[in-house]
Amino acid sequence: MTTAVPPKTQYEAVIGLETHCQLNTESKIFSSSSTLFGATPNTHIDPICMGLPGTLPVLNQKVLEYAVKAGLALNCQIAPYSKFDRKQYFYPDLPKNYQISQYDLPIAEHGWLEIEILDAAGNPVRKRIGITRLHMEEDAGKLVHGGSSETRLSGSTYSLVDYNRAGVPLIEIVSEPDLRTGQEAAEYAQELRRIVRYLGVSDGNMQEGSLRCDVNISVRPVGQEKFGTKIEIKNMNSFNAIQRAIEYEIERQTKALEIGEPLFQETRLWEEGTQKTVSMRSKEGSSDYRYFPEPDLPPIEVSTTQLHQWQSELPELPAQKRHRYETHLGLSAYDARVLTDDRTVAEYFEATIAASANAKSAANWIMGDIAAHLNTEKLRITEIPLQPTALAELVTLIENNTISSKIAKDLLPELLTQGGSPLALVEQKGLTQISDTGALETAIDTVMAANPKELAQYRNGKTKLLGFFVGQVMKQTGGRADPKLTNQLLTQKLNG
Repeated sequence: MTTAVPPKTQYEAVIGLETHCQLNTESKIFSSSSTLFGATPNTHIDPICMGLPGTLPVLNQKVLEYAVKAGLALNCQIAPYSKFDRKQYFYPDLPKNYQISQYDLPIAEHGWLEIEILDAAGNPVRKRIGITRLHMEEDAGKLVHGGSSETRLSGSTYSLVDYNRAGVPLIEIVSEPDLRTGQEAAEYAQELRRIVRYLGVSDGNMQEGSLRCDVNISVRPVGQEKFGTKIEIKNMNSFNAIQRAIEYEIERQTKALEIGEPLFQETRLWEEGTQKTVSMRSKEGSSDYRYFPEPDLPPIEVSTTQLHQWQSELPELPAQKRHRYETHLGLSAYDARVLTDDRTVAEYFEATIAASANAKSAANWIMGDIAAHLNTEKLRITEIPLQPTALAELVTLIENNTISSKIAKDLLPELLTQGGSPLALVEQKGLTQISDTGALETAIDTVMAANPKELAQYRNGKTKLLGFFVGQVMKQTGGRADPKLTNQLLTQKLNG
């Protein structure tokens, strides 16, 4: 008698992200010092951000505006009444030994954003991820580790403190634990960056620390409602690192549960070199921070009039653009994602089709040759001389058979670097497409006479050589032959 083997337990991850986003204000959250990145250490400081005795913070109104706009874009409820709190912790880079943040009455709560992942067939799979809260706070400074020691194999012997970043305004966005995979988490972080960039409230540059994501992850048996042991991962400086760190941690926690090894609530670091997470410290709870209301700042009240004003200033957001491009313009989900990733690219595309260009043709040029030029030259699309109206003119010249696609590609480098009118350039260079049957037949006869070997092979059944003859006719005419008419005439003559 065979003993039945119990089915192996299947596990799932429960993931939430805490994202700190630096706001694009010129001055700090509670003082007038500059927020400019990359300045000489300790040159953008003042008594307030240094926490000197007798100083009083004053809220930067632009910070409130940007926080509310971000909350609205994330479909949050904006609190008519909120306040600041003191969060106590004692790090060398925190001058006051407390951080001014928001605790129980944040500026925004109960929102969501939509992520979109393409399946194997290129179809969009959409999922709403809940946003628990969005609140304002000040950043801490930065520790710079240095020095070496003959008695130590690694690490540093001293640390320097740069307070330029202290007091720089942040919004912290906390997601619901609605994510299940590393791919979903990476896409969530990318969509969040798209949104803040569209709004203009942050540049979202992860390499400069303008967008920093901490991951909370636990693993549990599928079907179990209770969460597993929550573990936080820090130190991820790219979306790819977020995905890889989560995938590693899911595997690590799953293996621990399978062999009965206990998991502890802790903070771990992602090590890029080893592609592993390592333990950093036990995780603090909210009671460890000893929050209490900030006595030096009054509560915040956002009027209905002000809220409506800021709501009216929101742009069309990435998800809305994706849906519109697919439903109204007939673009694929992939094309819509690429075009809407950067607001300036989307605006360039929309200006091109507003000038009567075919949407799919305009998309192909922008995502293909133009994107390649931008990548090679390290330029933004707003920095090239080729204007959207000129691109629309180029597309129209191809579609009405004035020039061929090959001629358009030949003209593009000059248009990208010098701008101007494609039609004027075509006329100047005498590049109008040859659609005269007699002229094309003469060119075809010349090509056939010059390639007797290929002609014989074609007539003996090697019909794939049609492409060779088309290429030779194009070469003979300097790329000006009408491709469609050329194919028709060639087929007739080759089979004659």
